[in-house]
Amino acid sequence: MKTVKIADVTLREGTVAKTATLSFKEKIEIAKLLDRIKVDVIEMPAIENEATDTLLIKTVASVLSNSTLSVDAGMTEESAEKAWQSVSAAKKPRMRVSLPTSTVQMEYIAHCKPKQMLALIEQMVSCCAKVCKDVEFSAGDATRSEREFLSAAIKTAINAGATTITVCDSESRMLPDEYKSFISALYADVPELADVNLSVSCSSELGLSGACALTALSAGAVEVKTAITRTQLPTLENVVHLIRTRGESVGVESSVNVTELSRTVKQIKAIAKTKRSDNTPFDNKITTESEASIKLDESSDISQVSRAVKSLGYSLSDDDLAKVFESFLSTAKKKQVGAKELEAIVATEALQVPPTYRLVSFVVNSGNIISPTANIVVEKQGKTYTGLSSGDGPIDAALLALEQIIGHHYELDDFQIQAVTEGREAMGEALIKLRCDGALYSGRGISTDIIGATIRAYLNALNKIVYGEN
Repeated sequence: MKTVKIADVTLREGTVAKTATLSFKEKIEIAKLLDRIKVDVIEMPAIENEATDTLLIKTVASVLSNSTLSVDAGMTEESAEKAWQSVSAAKKPRMRVSLPTSTVQMEYIAHCKPKQMLALIEQMVSCCAKVCKDVEFSAGDATRSEREFLSAAIKTAINAGATTITVCDSESRMLPDEYKSFISALYADVPELADVNLSVSCSSELGLSGACALTALSAGAVEVKTAITRTQLPTLENVVHLIRTRGESVGVESSVNVTELSRTVKQIKAIAKTKRSDNTPFDNKITTESEASIKLDESSDISQVSRAVKSLGYSLSDDDLAKVFESFLSTAKKKQVGAKELEAIVATEALQVPPTYRLVSFVVNSGNIISPTANIVVEKQGKTYTGLSSGDGPIDAALLALEQIIGHHYELDDFQIQAVTEGREAMGEALIKLRCDGALYSGRGISTDIIGATIRAYLNALNKIVYGEN
């Protein structure tokens, strides 16, 4: 029995649908869950925003214990270098060179003729192989490629240092017996495949991608691409179930933890399924394992507090950490400190800066028969700016009005409100965390009006971002 690898592309795809975008925190949590059930390979997309995407990949790399982390190397040596810098700290790093091999896609995607494409394959795979032992070459639209050229492309990649070859059925219309014949023909045309791992990406409009994957494994392939969210690839559960029930008949097995599989898939789907309104500033909120595990008391030292702060996503200077620890000790004498309390301390004590934006006034209208609207006036360097917006609720409208003023959307990583005093005139506290280029900035606002507290918290976090940029 040979053990086949499962490569999951859920994070590479990034979304369940156009209406559900994964936040920074959610991607990290999904990576943790996939690693926990021992999915062999976790694939990440190509780096687009260097600051944010690099930080994400480095963060994911730091939390993986079992899985290989695969990053797209792009189409230039410069992009490959950036990819390696982001993934090199992973326990098991992999660089992935994804290039088309069909005539149509070579022209359309890469603007290359066949000879140019072979040269580009050699260049990119060689570049990656110089720094990384595990290099994958993924042949896009392989099933529609000319047989002779596909063989030449695979041989070129292997000779350049590729250790895994992936063939993609982008057309997604092959039947299982056709796919098996396709894989068998590849082994006949390219004897060098016997010395590397052959991976398959079986998408199917006919709903037969899982069956195609199993026949490919029976023909010699040793790795399968899967996804948990909606794609035409076979689902992770489907492939593992097929291998578990029929793997013995074709001599294959999987190392994925079957006991935890169903529960983990449900968790990931729950994280990814939340629909986000087209115009709302809010992003999905989940409680991660790191947040749930934070329980500090007055016996905790500064190193323990520092680790807890880092697990929440903050990077503090020594001075700010000292302020946070001093405030923590004062709070810990009265009660146990969890994630929410610690974040409130960070928001209050860390990175206090001169305000660039000051709240002048706000008017919010809301009711059960009208659309909530917010009119906010802020001052910046002596000039006043006004934002007017509607939203799904009064707070939603207020934050959209603020975004209209600053002309930018920052990922709203977290939003919390709570009462800090009792009675009809109770003071309300709002805590907001904004993410800019991968870094977290927290703001805190207190008012008898919870919407006013929210606006002040947002401006507090925004001022920290502006101060950091300048």
